[in-house]
Amino acid sequence: MYLNTEIANNIFYVGVNDRIKHKFENMLPLPYGVSYNSYLIVDEKVALIDTVEMSFGDIFIDKLQSQLKNRPIDYLIINHMEPDHSGALSLIRKYYPNIILVGNKRTLEMVNGYYGIDNNTLEISDGETLSLGHHRLTFYFTPMVHWPETMMTYDETEKVLFSGDAFGCFGTLDGGVLDTEINLDKYWDEMYRYYANIVGKYGGPVQKALQKLTPLDIQTICTTHGPVWTEYASKAVDIYDQLSRYKGKKGAVIVYGSMYGNTERMAEAVAQGLVQNGIKSVVMHNVSKSDPSVILQDIFKYKGLVIGSPTYSNDLHPEIHSLLTKIKIRQVKNRIFGFFGSFSWAGVCNKKLAEFGEIMKWHVIDDSVEEKMGLKDDNYIKCIQLGKNLAELLHTSEE
Repeated sequence: MYLNTEIANNIFYVGVNDRIKHKFENMLPLPYGVSYNSYLIVDEKVALIDTVEMSFGDIFIDKLQSQLKNRPIDYLIINHMEPDHSGALSLIRKYYPNIILVGNKRTLEMVNGYYGIDNNTLEISDGETLSLGHHRLTFYFTPMVHWPETMMTYDETEKVLFSGDAFGCFGTLDGGVLDTEINLDKYWDEMYRYYANIVGKYGGPVQKALQKLTPLDIQTICTTHGPVWTEYASKAVDIYDQLSRYKGKKGAVIVYGSMYGNTERMAEAVAQGLVQNGIKSVVMHNVSKSDPSVILQDIFKYKGLVIGSPTYSNDLHPEIHSLLTKIKIRQVKNRIFGFFGSFSWAGVCNKKLAEFGEIMKWHVIDDSVEEKMGLKDDNYIKCIQLGKNLAELLHTSEE
C-alpha cells in the first residue's frame, strides 16, 4: 500500500529513491543518493510518464497498483530512454500487456534496440497532441538534452511540464516530493553538479530547448531526478539557462596537484591575491582529494579558473591531465584562465597549460608563474599578483 503524492489534478508521483548506489553511471558519487521519478495521469485514459531503474521494479509496480487498483494503463510516454528511466519498461509490459508505448521515431528505435519491443507502439511527431480526456498532452522534441531521442511532454490542462532529465538534480526525496514541502539546500549544488557532469557539453541544444519552451505557461516542472518544481520552477530554469550559456558567477576556482606541498603553497598565494582584491567566492580543490565531479561543478559555477601542476614524468600531474580531458569533453566556454607550475629538474607544465587555455579559446592571463623546487619569495609575490590580476579581470567582466 502506497499513498502517492498528487502533483496536480489527477497527476501522481510514482517514482522511487535509490540510497544504495555508490556512483551514478559508475562514475559520479552520490552522497545524497538519487531519485528516479515517474508520474501517473489518471483520466478517461491513463498515462504513465517514464518508468524507473529496473532494480526498483517491484516497488514501482506496487505504487502503480496502489493508485490504479485494477485499472489498466493505456499509454507509456517515453521522454528519455536511459535505463534509469526506461529500465522497468519490460516489467510494465508484463503487468499491463496492452499498454501502448508512445515516443518519437528515434525513441521507438531505441525501445527495440534495448528491449526487443516493436509492437503496441505509437510514433508521435514534434508538436503533436494526445488527449487523455480532460488532460491534453503536447510533445516537444528536445534532442541532445542530453540524448538524441529526448523530448518533453506538456500537459496543457494543468500547465505541467514533464521535462525528462532537464532541470533535474541528484539527491533522494526524503518524505516529500514538491519543492514547497522540503528543505532545498542540498539540491542546488547537486543541480550544478548534475548539469556539469551529465549535460555539460550540450549548452547549445539546451538553449534551443529553452527557446522552444518559452511560449508555454509552465506552472510545474516534473523532472526525472530530484524535486518537483513549483514555487522554484523559474529558479531551476534560470540555473539551466545560465549554465547552458556558460555564464559563470563572479568567483574563482583554484585547482592544483601537489605531491610535496610546494605547488599547494603557490595555490594558496593565488587565493590570497584574489581575496585581497575583493573576490569573496574562492573555491580550492586538491585533485588528489576532490572528486572530479565536484571540481567540474565549481568550474561551471564560477567564471575564473586557475590550474596549478607539478611536472610529473615530463608531463602534467596525472590527475590534472585527467581533469583537462574532462573539461575539454564538456567544451566549457567563456572562462578567465590563469595557471602556474613547479618542477625539480625539467619544467613542462606551464607550456602545456598555456596550450590548453588556447585550445579552449579562453581569456588566458599572461602572468603565469613557474617555480623550480621550493617556493621562493619572488615567485610567492608573483602568485599573489596572479590572483590580483584575475580578480581585476573578474571585476571588469561584471561591468
